[in-house]
Amino acid sequence: MVMGDIATATDLLVIGAGPGGYVAAIRGAQKGLDTTLVEKDAFGGACLNRGCIPSKAFIHGADVVHDASNAEELGIHADPAVDMSQMQQWKSGVVDQLTGGVEKLCKANGVSLLEGTAAFEDEHTARIAHGGEGQGMETVEFEHAIVATGSRPIQIPGFDFADEPVLSSEDLLNMESVPDSLVVVGAGYIGMELSTMLAKLGTDVTIVEMLDDVLPNYESDVQRTVRSRAEDLGIEFHFGEGATGWEESGGGIVVSTETEDGEESEYEGDAVLVAVGRRPVTDTLELENIGLEPDENGFLATDDRVRTDVENVFAVGDVAGEPMLAHKASAEGIVAAEVAAGEPAAFDKQAIPAAVFTDPEIATVGMTEADAEESGFDPVVGEMPLRASGRALSMGESEGFVRIVADEESEIVLGGQLVCPNASELVAEVALAVEMSATLEDVAGTIHTHPTLAEAVMEAAENAQGQAIHTLNR
Repeated sequence: MVMGDIATATDLLVIGAGPGGYVAAIRGAQKGLDTTLVEKDAFGGACLNRGCIPSKAFIHGADVVHDASNAEELGIHADPAVDMSQMQQWKSGVVDQLTGGVEKLCKANGVSLLEGTAAFEDEHTARIAHGGEGQGMETVEFEHAIVATGSRPIQIPGFDFADEPVLSSEDLLNMESVPDSLVVVGAGYIGMELSTMLAKLGTDVTIVEMLDDVLPNYESDVQRTVRSRAEDLGIEFHFGEGATGWEESGGGIVVSTETEDGEESEYEGDAVLVAVGRRPVTDTLELENIGLEPDENGFLATDDRVRTDVENVFAVGDVAGEPMLAHKASAEGIVAAEVAAGEPAAFDKQAIPAAVFTDPEIATVGMTEADAEESGFDPVVGEMPLRASGRALSMGESEGFVRIVADEESEIVLGGQLVCPNASELVAEVALAVEMSATLEDVAGTIHTHPTLAEAVMEAAENAQGQAIHTLNR
């Protein structure tokens, strides 16, 4: 230690206070471990401060504007005015309430909180650099450490986030006014969520995507439904084109693209949003001091107890690999803390739901039909279209479906795909079915409230049995 350093010791050191880290810290303290949580920026991590929560707050606001503006069929005529400054204040209030709650929960559970950037000195020692001039360093000795440092937006050549017209998702969520026009690079879930939100707020959105459709890795009918609704909102797509650069032009910018065949195009906008994914943050940890090296994608390999190759060091959340989801991070954090406390916990990946907050929402869990076939199952599929749902029609929604995939012989539910309003909520029932190895009969035989969207889950299970009442059986 240099002059002025202080040294402390802890049973469990958690690095990063996002949804993986703060959950791990709380569970570790609950299990009787002396726990220290280090955060260099803001408690709650990217999810609460710069991602999940602020984006969903804005998406909700955009939905209110859009629904009010497009309700003539219901006899409702309105022309809402958007005060972006006030919406920002509201969003910030939501974020502050949640991040403040995280800090209070940690303290209430006996977690020691440190502000600073942690780096490993060896397998049982970390150095914490406190921010600010004269704040100094602190050395923490630990029995176990959990790396939960999260991820940051990927920057692509020719588009530097330091340049004012080039926006990351975080930059966009801090906007003080709604842009008249925007070029979006990337049609993955981040690009599609934010593009849909902005289109509802009145922005002319142009999306450039290297691949041939939106939302890679989703089934074609899922992609088609979301893309069609986005086009109805006025979003313009250009597939098979990679963004190569930008330049200022007449108060705005022009984004240049190129196809694999060398064909070049240009698209105008007030700014450009780069939304091509996120990359794990490990560069501040000095992992070489403990013999760890991320793979080519920046991830740390872990076993089913979320331990790295260094037995007393765990990795959770985005830094531990796909899927890069907040709830997966929290689940891993709980496992890591319980293993550190000597309990026989393990991480099970079979029922991790995923949701995309587009219009309509998408949610998936477990296997698709193709996945089931590749895994050696003989799958049976049941589906309930929204056009046959009384609740969906009463909401003015008729596009989308709920699909359940099961093993034909045993009728055990293997997965589900939902494209409908509130899909992010409805998927929990299918996830529970997958987790419990429930059968189609278990789902179909459960009485569901009428009229609800949740009935579509029951009807899909009945359809897989060839016994659906409100839709034609396959």
